[in-house]
Amino acid sequence: MKSYADIIVRPLITEKSMSSVESKRYSFEVAKSATKADVAKAVEAMFKKTKVVKVNIINMKKKPKRYGVHFGYTGEWKKAVVTLSADSQPIAFFDSMN
Repeated sequence: MKSYADIIVRPLITEKSMSSVESKRYSFEVAKSATKADVAKAVEAMFKKTKVVKVNIINMKKKPKRYGVHFGYTGEWKKAVVTLSADSQPIAFFDSMN
């Protein structure tokens, strides 16, 4: 089993993800090989006193980008939206961003 640091790459701090923090939904970029069960275990191990209820995983496809005359694509990555139970403590990292 991989460590939780190998599964969770970074938290996603966007306007949409921060608006869902009040309902205890948190967004993370995760490893391409991560499953829902892996993400749930990693979040519970990384953030103590949390209980994961649901995990939604989205594969983000590459998108075309242009920089002047140069043409390329963004990278593909995987996003996880984690919902915590009502009695779980909120994740302090996201609370400090508001």
